[in-house]
Amino acid sequence: MSGGIDSTVTAMLMHEQGYEVIGITMKTWDYASSGGSKKETGCCSLDSINDARKVAVDMGFHHFIVDIREEFGDYVIDNFVDEYLAGRTPNPCVLCNTHIKWNSLLKRADALDCEFIATGHYAIINEHEGRKFISKAVDPTKDQSYVLWGLSQECLQRSHFPLGKFTKQEVRQMAFERGYTELAKKAESYEICFVPDNDYRSFLKRRVPGLEAEVAGGKFVNTRGEVIGEHKGYPFYTIGQRKGLGMAFGQPMFVTEIRPESNTVVLGTEDELIRNSMKVGKVNLMKYAEVADGLEVVTKVRYRDNGTYSLLHPIDQGVEVEFLANVKGIAPGQSAVFYEGDDVVGGGIIHGSAFQ
Repeated sequence: MSGGIDSTVTAMLMHEQGYEVIGITMKTWDYASSGGSKKETGCCSLDSINDARKVAVDMGFHHFIVDIREEFGDYVIDNFVDEYLAGRTPNPCVLCNTHIKWNSLLKRADALDCEFIATGHYAIINEHEGRKFISKAVDPTKDQSYVLWGLSQECLQRSHFPLGKFTKQEVRQMAFERGYTELAKKAESYEICFVPDNDYRSFLKRRVPGLEAEVAGGKFVNTRGEVIGEHKGYPFYTIGQRKGLGMAFGQPMFVTEIRPESNTVVLGTEDELIRNSMKVGKVNLMKYAEVADGLEVVTKVRYRDNGTYSLLHPIDQGVEVEFLANVKGIAPGQSAVFYEGDDVVGGGIIHGSAFQ
């Protein structure tokens, strides 16, 4: 329970369905420890924790606060920094869901003799030939299936997502009808929880003292290898980036490749961002136990991506994705998620891509 509307309504629904509910609020992060000065907001703030506790008191169930800042920081935040220093673009929410939140929740669930865990994610759990898998939520504007691809069969067997079959407006209405009028109006945060100012570059500088000076003076090169300028350091750029390059080139230029070993950032035209295949590792399959060669899916390469028709080809340590239309801005380190209709076949981490 984060103290927000989604987890609150989830608790309400489970309580009304007759489940014995125990509320858990996880303290994952405090902004002060990053060296920032912004007032703490979001799921880990004292106000949010108090909001979660109030709901538990109102409905008469137990509520616990679990401090997982150390394990969260060691795994999610360290990985976030390491990935940028390796020239990749991480997705910490996927990592947190897969390796921290569910593991921590299941551990506490076992200690409290709880059979299931329920969260406020907008997704639906379905079953195919004995395997659990995620499907898209009814509300396409809130669907979170993309960030849940890493959940294991064990996690899915014990999870409930009550909100998946409702729209956000319906969820707000449920909170309003139950007397939580302020909660129904509460603003939502779409930022990474430990980067609440949404400025990952400043976060990296605070987290790695001396980084800015160490990587300054790197070269921009074009796709032919010609030096066309100087940049502020390769960790501060992402694939597909156009704005904030700090130079004018006479035409729109985009980051097409990052080479950390030489502190080089490759720039190209929009057409030079196009790829027609990529390799994906650390694959977690949901709907099927294995991928048939040539399986046709729709592949999303980022959260807000509409997806592209693709063919999957199993390879050592993952799959190769053959796109049936050109795709731009494929960033190593991001998640690729494979869909059949609304169903998640599986997902993995993008390793690299091939030129058209």
